[in-house]
Amino acid sequence: VVLGKVKSLTVSFDCLSNSNIPVYSSGDTVSGRISLEVTGEIRVKALKIHARGHAKVRWSESRNAGSNTAYTQNYTEEVEYFNHKDVLVGHARDDDNSEEGLHTIHSGRHEYAFSFELPQIPLATSFEGRHGSVRYWVKAELHRPWLLPVKLKKEFTVFEHIDINTPSLLSPQAGTKEKTLCCWLCTSGPISLSAKIERKGYTPGESIQIFAEIENCSSRMVVPKATIYQTQAFYAKGKMKEVRQLVANLRGESLSSGKTETWNGKQLKIPPVSPSILDCSIIRVEYSLMVYVDIPGAVDLFLNLPLVIGTIPLHSFGSRTSSVSSQGSMNVNWLGLTLPERLEAPPSYAEVVTEENRQSGLAPVAAFDGFQRALQGPLFACIQEFRFLPPPLYSEIDPNPDQPADEIPSCPSR
Repeated sequence: VVLGKVKSLTVSFDCLSNSNIPVYSSGDTVSGRISLEVTGEIRVKALKIHARGHAKVRWSESRNAGSNTAYTQNYTEEVEYFNHKDVLVGHARDDDNSEEGLHTIHSGRHEYAFSFELPQIPLATSFEGRHGSVRYWVKAELHRPWLLPVKLKKEFTVFEHIDINTPSLLSPQAGTKEKTLCCWLCTSGPISLSAKIERKGYTPGESIQIFAEIENCSSRMVVPKATIYQTQAFYAKGKMKEVRQLVANLRGESLSSGKTETWNGKQLKIPPVSPSILDCSIIRVEYSLMVYVDIPGAVDLFLNLPLVIGTIPLHSFGSRTSSVSSQGSMNVNWLGLTLPERLEAPPSYAEVVTEENRQSGLAPVAAFDGFQRALQGPLFACIQEFRFLPPPLYSEIDPNPDQPADEIPSCPSR
């Protein structure tokens, strides 16, 4: 930008990720430099920075007020997360063009450091949506007498971290549905769909392993499919505007009448997408996996399994769900611990504490201190992780009933 004797004005950040994009989280310190290059000596009133973070929603709807009258209703809402201003050179007064109090900047390149802290409150992740956005930026403003100010804005990215290594996001998601097709007085056999995924939380770049069983007892050719959808919800003035976008999809083999197809860990990769936004009052971004059966000439049979796209990937010790679920089909049993048939009595005091330790009283105290230290180490974290894993999925329907082969129901003959 060339304006008068100002050759350039740039904003740069100190904290850069591997992709050279400044990324921060709530509570972080944002720091950087304002670089000003001038070709001659200039006099300035002030060099300021203005940093702001906010979520904003806006959309319009047409309304009819009568037979010949129409108007447009605007819906807007805004949430401000922070608003920081600072003066790097000069003074904050901006109401006069006098020569008093001016600061002289000599020819050449000059750098001015800035720094501020993001608030500790949960911040919404940076996002650009159809009817709203979450943006964070720093703007440099150079004010000189009798001239328009030179301004430059640069955005930075904020992630509100979502750790998928939590019990609620490590729990499997599953469902079963059935549909019977009717055509006038004729009723064909049912189409059944069962689907399960290892967990609810994933990060971009991961592949979702889908375990599914599709049975077609109808007279039509059907196609099993799976899709990941992103749902953007915008809220303003008590109204909601929703946008649904396809993120990824896959297609199974066509299934003729009387056939069954099993997906034993069919993979659907998550592309680079924005993390879920769950804590913003006016913008919400959610994801779901839809496993469904495409039925020509009828309403599809579908299962909707909720997803959360996080920012902190799965830890190695938190992958028990993956290792167990990937070894079997939909009816795989979770690894469980059984109690002995007869409970054993606890050891006696004499078996645990020797006479020497009992008299001195020092060894038991040392052992207890060591146990406390162990509870604060990685082993305790691992124990806690397995302790809060969810129990196996429960169903009152026996998936493997004990009945003779001739009593197992089959598809109706056609």
